[in-house]
Amino acid sequence: MKKRHEQKLVVLALALLLLFNVPFLLIFNVEGQVLGIPIIYFSIFTIWFAAIIISYMILKRHYE
Repeated sequence: MKKRHEQKLVVLALALLLLFNVPFLLIFNVEGQVLGIPIIYFSIFTIWFAAIIISYMILKRHYE
């Protein structure tokens, strides 16, 4: 794996570490729902899904 791809994945992991930290998650801890799902759960799974897509795109470029 190229060094630049490894660096992108490390930056993604650090960003996720910060995004899933308590102070950031408390921003979304409000009353309300999105599509019938509480906002905090919706934000957690949206961030998680976005991380999966981003890591897929990084790894897809590596194997081309």
